[in-house]
Amino acid sequence: MFDAEYAHRRIDLMSWTAYRDRLKDNPIIFLPVGALEQHGPHLPMGCDAILSEAMAARVADGLDGLQLPALRYGYKSQARSGGGQLFPGTTSLDGATLTATLRDILRELARHGARRVVVVNGHVENQWFLTEGIDLALRDLAPMQGQMKILRCEYWNYTPQDVLESMFDGDFPGVDLEHAALLETSMMLALQPQLVDLDAIPEDALGEFPGHDVYPQDGRGVPSSGVLAPARAASAEKGRTLIESTVAEMVAAVRREFAV
Repeated sequence: MFDAEYAHRRIDLMSWTAYRDRLKDNPIIFLPVGALEQHGPHLPMGCDAILSEAMAARVADGLDGLQLPALRYGYKSQARSGGGQLFPGTTSLDGATLTATLRDILRELARHGARRVVVVNGHVENQWFLTEGIDLALRDLAPMQGQMKILRCEYWNYTPQDVLESMFDGDFPGVDLEHAALLETSMMLALQPQLVDLDAIPEDALGEFPGHDVYPQDGRGVPSSGVLAPARAASAEKGRTLIESTVAEMVAAVRREFAV
């Protein structure tokens, strides 16, 4: 699934010759990473990939960059940030698999001649395995180190604090507990409303977890719906505000980092 408006930036939709010619301009290449994970009864399980792909497309457009298709599987869901591995449909990778996949992609991009890459993560649990993949790829590419620069980011870290505060009647519960809740539901309503079942949004509940994690996972503290915080106040208008403000901050940050 992709936005037709940004299709001209998608590497997988280009011929190899068109891609070769674009590389001559040293474009920033964006790789979205998500997961296949339950997002309650009202959102699709591919939500993390859909959102990271949409954000990457818009930032790439703002910087005349290119975009790879999203990695649609991620590291294992954890109770306090995704409801855990106990829900049917959640389909996850071992950390080593995710690390190795990113490592391979980055080495291939280097072989193509790419020198500037941004990994846009949309799944909390992916963070350190993506970091490891980047570190190992740069180790592999040590003879050319200094020629490839890689950023890894979680798009939600760029949302302005005042925008976040405007979304909630009370306190912001935090990114982890916002799984399948107001923020993601609002963004999906703005981007892919046909994939949101408004009638299935569950009654408000909040995940409650101890200070430790237990394995094997037992689902303790996870609401039965899999939604970790209230979602009923979500709206497309909030989603558009979130997307536009976050993309603007991401574009500015990436521009500063790459001095473009």
